[in-house]
Amino acid sequence: MSPDVDVLVERARAWTAEDPDPRTRAELEQVLAAVAAGDAAAAADLADRFRGTLEFGTAGLRGAMGAGPYRMNRVVVQRAAAGLAAYLRDQGATGPTGQRSVVIGYDARHESDVFARDTAEVMTGAGFTAWLLPRALPTPVLAFAIRELGCAAGVMVTASHNPPQDNGYKVYLGDGSQIVPPADADIAAHIAAVGALADIPRGRSGTVLDEELLDRYLDTVAGLVDDGPRDLDIVYTPLHGVGGPSVVQVLETAGFSAPRVVTQQEEPDPDFPTVGFPNPEEPGAMDLALALAAETGADLVVANDPDADRCAAAVPGPRGWQMLSGDQVGALLAHHLLSRGRAGTYAASIVSSSLLGKLAAAAGQPHEETLTGFKWIGRVPGLAFGYEEALGYCVDPEHVRDKDGISALLLLCELAAQLKAEGRGLLDLLDDIAREHGLHATDQVSVRVADLDLIPAAMARLREQPPTQLGGLEVLRVDDLGAGAGGLPPTDGLRYHLDGGARVIVRPSGTEPKVKCYLEVVVPVEAGVEDGVEAARINAAGRLDALGSDIRTAAGL
Repeated sequence: MSPDVDVLVERARAWTAEDPDPRTRAELEQVLAAVAAGDAAAAADLADRFRGTLEFGTAGLRGAMGAGPYRMNRVVVQRAAAGLAAYLRDQGATGPTGQRSVVIGYDARHESDVFARDTAEVMTGAGFTAWLLPRALPTPVLAFAIRELGCAAGVMVTASHNPPQDNGYKVYLGDGSQIVPPADADIAAHIAAVGALADIPRGRSGTVLDEELLDRYLDTVAGLVDDGPRDLDIVYTPLHGVGGPSVVQVLETAGFSAPRVVTQQEEPDPDFPTVGFPNPEEPGAMDLALALAAETGADLVVANDPDADRCAAAVPGPRGWQMLSGDQVGALLAHHLLSRGRAGTYAASIVSSSLLGKLAAAAGQPHEETLTGFKWIGRVPGLAFGYEEALGYCVDPEHVRDKDGISALLLLCELAAQLKAEGRGLLDLLDDIAREHGLHATDQVSVRVADLDLIPAAMARLREQPPTQLGGLEVLRVDDLGAGAGGLPPTDGLRYHLDGGARVIVRPSGTEPKVKCYLEVVVPVEAGVEDGVEAARINAAGRLDALGSDIRTAAGL
């Protein structure tokens, strides 16, 4: 073996000596045996596992399960918990009532319950009271619990809509919002300072909360809707996640009939056997739900991702069932809340449609743009409603300052039922909005890469060789978001302002190995012209195609 491999082997043996999990110990020992036998693939695997540590950032931790510091496992989780506890202790962090407590939730992914229990033991060992949610539950229940219990922080063990081999570790502070800089860097520094795993004090595994807290959350969500029509035939899928029972209970409490649940995806399953990626945005993920809707003549299809913090929807259209984009659902929910008189700031991430600003202005309400992620949206002062195009919506910031796929789903059903009672549908309302404000059409070019070096290379190319035209439209201005454009905190991204209100934003994904390009065009709808909205829609589709093609070429993707 080469000297470099010898060093890796030595580090791996030290890791196995410390690892409390027999499964990951055995996994790494198998890799070491293959390396000793001269297996080049095993040597490459070992190098990848030890090429660094999972970076703790504003999304917390997220990565593939397995042994080694560059994987999600019990060693990494216990160190993260110890670092978080040290950070909270140094900050003197308490909840609104002065409590030194942390609430911990988990979903149904592999090892989520184990990671949650480890976190609780480390927290109690550090002198904190640790509360555990009673079972695998949606992420918004955890966000609700932080504020409801007056905790200093919260931890959710989830990888949201990532592939089945992944897991993650999301951290919230006492205001119920996800961490933002500089807290992420401070916590990371405390994690790096954690010594030997055996020296981390461990206490009892916390107190498991009863179902009463979950019932309070569900009753709070059900209370968001007004009296009104409830005749709606709903198809629902939790995509093998944890949202199913909560959604069914909320809908029934609010007066809706029980939804038709996609039976093949009804029960939590960490292997997500019916989908390639458990994300409603991914091609094919909604096929079973759409087929059931077509078979039964349903009015609306709704879905959650596996931890139920996102909501997707589909509706019957002139050419069959069609998915609504995150921007379309965001506009519908904003219109619904504005029409009910919800006052406050309407906020969206910079990669979401500019339509929200026009809707808010027309109703005399303030609008604010933030960086991507609910860690920013949830912190907007006076927030009334927040959303981002990646199917995330905050419709009740008083109780959940994070995206909540269950409450968003309920309000969308309320709106659909109201429209159905008028002989209309969600598409009709979207057409009304387009006639008033112009057709705002959005799309996304998302390029997944195997070689992570391609991501900074694409961003560098765009900065060094900036395009002057995209999709036949002149580039009027370029904002380098890395310099904190528009008063926003610096982030790696570029925003192109084009003729006619069009724009393109390019950024690396914060949670997946992808470069994402967000496209928007605005096409006026000619007044008094039959099928004017459809003509604008056809025009917009062509413009979006041209934008997507040009930005991929410019980025070398």
